[in-house]
Amino acid sequence: MDSLKRSQIKSIVGSDNGGAQFVGQRVLVGGWVKSFQVKPKKEVAVDSGGPDVPQRDLKCAEAFCLRIPLLRCIVKILNQGGNPVGEKLEAVMQKKMEGIAYVRINDGSCVNHLQIVLDSDLHPLEQVMAIGTSVLLEGMIEQAQTEGKYTIELKVDKVLHVGPVNPVKYPLTKSRLSLEAIRVYPHFRARTTTVASVMRIRSILTYAVHKFFQENNFHHVTMPVITTTPSQDHQTAFHITQLFSVSNNEKTQVDGVTIEGIRSAIKEKTKRIEELKRSDSNKEAVITAEQDLKAANELAQKLENEEKKMEKIVKVDYSKDYFGCEAHLSVDPGLHLESYACALGAVYHFGPVFQPVEQQLSKSLAEMWVVNAEQVFAEFECAMTCAEDCLKSLSNSIMTGCPDDINFLSTRFDNKCVNRIQAVLSEGTFPRVSYTEAVEALQKVSDHPFATKVEWGITLSEEHRRYLVDELHKKPIIVYNYPKEVKPFYSRLNDDNKTVSAFDIILPKVGTVVCGIQKEERNYMISSRIKEVGLKEEQFDWYLDLRRHGTVKHAGFQINFDQLVMFLTGFGDIRDVVPFPRTKNDAKC
Repeated sequence: MDSLKRSQIKSIVGSDNGGAQFVGQRVLVGGWVKSFQVKPKKEVAVDSGGPDVPQRDLKCAEAFCLRIPLLRCIVKILNQGGNPVGEKLEAVMQKKMEGIAYVRINDGSCVNHLQIVLDSDLHPLEQVMAIGTSVLLEGMIEQAQTEGKYTIELKVDKVLHVGPVNPVKYPLTKSRLSLEAIRVYPHFRARTTTVASVMRIRSILTYAVHKFFQENNFHHVTMPVITTTPSQDHQTAFHITQLFSVSNNEKTQVDGVTIEGIRSAIKEKTKRIEELKRSDSNKEAVITAEQDLKAANELAQKLENEEKKMEKIVKVDYSKDYFGCEAHLSVDPGLHLESYACALGAVYHFGPVFQPVEQQLSKSLAEMWVVNAEQVFAEFECAMTCAEDCLKSLSNSIMTGCPDDINFLSTRFDNKCVNRIQAVLSEGTFPRVSYTEAVEALQKVSDHPFATKVEWGITLSEEHRRYLVDELHKKPIIVYNYPKEVKPFYSRLNDDNKTVSAFDIILPKVGTVVCGIQKEERNYMISSRIKEVGLKEEQFDWYLDLRRHGTVKHAGFQINFDQLVMFLTGFGDIRDVVPFPRTKNDAKC
């Protein structure tokens, strides 16, 4: 007879009737112990070679020691020193417990657990009664003997594998742990019901990304992770080098303070002074703030001087580096994707981007996953419509592909996340609001003081965007036609010479999830923009070749995949929706 193939727990308990149709069938299942309950039989002493232990009913404390692995370890420690209490409890522990164990296991395929029934005559119960123990079991599906949460249960008659855990060191206990508590155990996080649900949602969403683009005749291409093409903000890239003579920290740091950090502080202090002046604060507060800003500027000047001195001492010769020039991890694969769009017509890429993040670790990470799409003979409106259709398709895939996970997370964390998803699906075309209209609407707000003053030309902050969707429109919106200064140099300049053909799709609770741009196809115009933003034209010579030879109008968009998962699950911290979050000074595993 052929051996049984292991069945996923989802295939057994995932149906509407809880798996009742499997009653009477023999199955092989595996998983990890999530919880257990033991109904004891009569206790029978084991001949351990030591003194006999009188047969009697167990006291409550003794029963706990038999059934809780952590307490058994404590008992053994007590007994090492000849402690009489430890000796007494150790003697009790030598008893073989007869009984029936009702153990709930999960293999990660779904939210629901499978209840197994294990007799102590078949296998020692102590070996399977620790949370996190892995088991591989064979048996018959039966109707649950008691009414309750479980419709069926597995009556085990073969124990094929038991992977024990160390209950003292294993961090995931039966009690519910906070998301913050399990972040320090990234290698175990997926064993929790919550993180497992998020990962299944990411899996369904990944498949849905490919399905949408393949069905719409896009070709999947992979873009390089390592690039020698600089980003517009070149200082925010992870540089790759084999030249370790002088580190960046040595060149830009004095007394533990970096030039980047002090520049950020200067911006904050300047904003603070403006706020104090607008709020008619007392003169003393303004004077103190201005003195603080002056000190920060002096320190910045000192750091810049030190940096210049170090540059004179050591000049990095990238021609001797591995790639023969300066290289870094990709911040945006969009430029390279254009070259394939101009050959294949419509393409998409799904992969990671990298960018150092100093602040707001709950919103962005050093490594994030994005979806980029690009199509030729397409203009601004076409990209906007495609991005909106894609967003709705991905949202629908979650509602149909993993409703149990969404409902679980909605019940546990955010009971409004399902309503927000339904709002995306039921909304016709998202309202389109120009950047100018958005600024004017925010300027009219009188009952909510913004941290950053609203005026035309600023980059809309997260606070501004959230207010637009959460308070003013109360639905997803698309903001378009941004000032050219706040968008990349390759954005197509509009006829007003002030704005560019760029848009953002902003969703409730999480803010911007999609950014789209019609690329500048005019060679003379993009050359001018490269110089305008202070980049070297020769570094983009290959990119300009696309305009010199067979240029065509083209447009595309980028979906922040991790932010989309946050929106769909209702989580407020991006570190909780990625497998291995990478943040400053924290990259375990």
